[in-house]
Amino acid sequence: MHKESAIREPLILGHKTYHDITEDVCRSIEGKAPKAWYVLFGIALLLGLYGVGCILYLLGTGIGTWGLNKTVQWAWDITNFVWWVGIGHAGTLISAVLLLFRQKWRMAINRAAEAMTIFAVFMAGLFPLIHMGRLWVGYWVMPIPNQFGSLWVNFNSPLLWDVFAITTYLSVGFVFWYIGLIPDFATIRDRAKNPVSKKMYSILSFGWSGRAKHWNRFEIVSLVLAGLATPLVFSVHSIVSFDFATSVIPGWHTTIFPPYFVAGAVFSGFAMVQTIMLIVRKGLKLEAYLHVKHIEYMNIVIMVTGSIVGVAYLTELFMSWYSGVEYESYAFINRATGPYWWAYASMMTCNVVSPQLMWFKKLRRSLLFTFFISIVVNIGMWFERFVIIVTSLHQDYLPSSWSMFHPTWTDIGIYIGTIGLFFVFYLAFARYFPILPIAELKTILKSSGESYKNDTAPVRPKTAPVVNTFVPTDEPIEEVVETIESTLDHVEEKATELSDDEKQHKISSLIEKLGVGNADQKDDLKVISGVGPKLEETLNGIGIFTFEQVSKMTKEEYDLLDSITGTFPGRAERDDWAEQAKNLMNK
Repeated sequence: MHKESAIREPLILGHKTYHDITEDVCRSIEGKAPKAWYVLFGIALLLGLYGVGCILYLLGTGIGTWGLNKTVQWAWDITNFVWWVGIGHAGTLISAVLLLFRQKWRMAINRAAEAMTIFAVFMAGLFPLIHMGRLWVGYWVMPIPNQFGSLWVNFNSPLLWDVFAITTYLSVGFVFWYIGLIPDFATIRDRAKNPVSKKMYSILSFGWSGRAKHWNRFEIVSLVLAGLATPLVFSVHSIVSFDFATSVIPGWHTTIFPPYFVAGAVFSGFAMVQTIMLIVRKGLKLEAYLHVKHIEYMNIVIMVTGSIVGVAYLTELFMSWYSGVEYESYAFINRATGPYWWAYASMMTCNVVSPQLMWFKKLRRSLLFTFFISIVVNIGMWFERFVIIVTSLHQDYLPSSWSMFHPTWTDIGIYIGTIGLFFVFYLAFARYFPILPIAELKTILKSSGESYKNDTAPVRPKTAPVVNTFVPTDEPIEEVVETIESTLDHVEEKATELSDDEKQHKISSLIEKLGVGNADQKDDLKVISGVGPKLEETLNGIGIFTFEQVSKMTKEEYDLLDSITGTFPGRAERDDWAEQAKNLMNK
């Protein structure tokens, strides 16, 4: 196990055990949803349905219902497309890049960030589709045989590159997200009491059993996917920026766009993760797993990427002057002082000024301030895309064609609808899927858990050291088994350093808590994972015969049992015998 420096703040607060992690994460799935969840889901669903209605109206009437005109042919909806793609950027960075760098703090946020990525890309994908106008003849863009000869899309167009980049990003992101969920689906499957839920999670878990072979493949696939996904962090939004950078429009054709767009995407993506996770943290009572240290790390990323975005803004202004091209200079002067000055001012305030407040430790560790700034940043990033697109188009080379863009109710309705649909998906995810990675959190408990770092974790009896005397042998298997059993007897005798009176007292206390069992009606305790014939005999000797007795075990009883038997300390708690016994009783 990796030893972590004592000066590092713990990543898991409180005296948590493996069982506590499972219980805390599964609580929202197995329990009844709070009223607030139904209220939020209802509001999100209404907004989503309104957006769907606006899309249907658009398809039935035509894109003339948008506020576009002959001068401003791209505006509100392409702004929304780029904004949603940017928000979906943080998930891949957190899950892939931070995994390769072995950053343990990512484990509290990677699952939620990956889900956010998938749902955000879904929303982004709607806009190119509805931009086509007559969606029902969308198959015309495919190179299919027809009476006019073979028609092919323009492979030199960045708009087509977008299609390949975003579908690749979505595919890899979805597989990465789902692979991480499989062990946790198996945990929920094993705990499920409802036959329908058990069947559903059985299908989702793909037969996961937790064998060493499964974990080995899980680790390999995760690393391979992380390696594949890492270039996507840089390529996807670079290609989106080519939609503008490869044109000849002043304000667009600049080589700084790819890194500028990537930094902006990470900036807005992390801000949205902050917004969502702060709500989830409070709503699902996950304060022990997502706390101030995680918030501070994410705020540092926001501060750095926000500074990069600010430098990019200043570089654009400098190059527009240094180039000596009056059209380029005018494009940026018009942004700052023209009719859309308010959008430019909002962009600069939200994206350049607000992140610099994170230099103050007290502010970047404040949950309320972080929530406020995360919303401000995403407002600013929406205005950035609006400023880039609309202010570069509304005044072109011909003053007589200058025009203003005014969004219609259809523009606004579709945008609000995508926000509603996004939260419908996300709330459903938080209700039925484990929002924190159970298996991964358990891997850092003993290195980054508060009680372990402070040496206040429950102390378990240590078994006597056993010399490994087993070597390859030609002896019959029965003799090998007999040798193993005699060795276990030796371990038990050495480990149990209690006097007879102390041992009898502890056994009496344990049976008093679990209840007296009937030896004539005993259950087959070997069915419980972790209980073999020898251990079953030991339990029977103590007076534990039935599943009902085992189902009553809590941490106190687990510790008491370990001190009595002295064999395999921690096994009962780690394998969660009580939960297994409850499930066996319900069969």
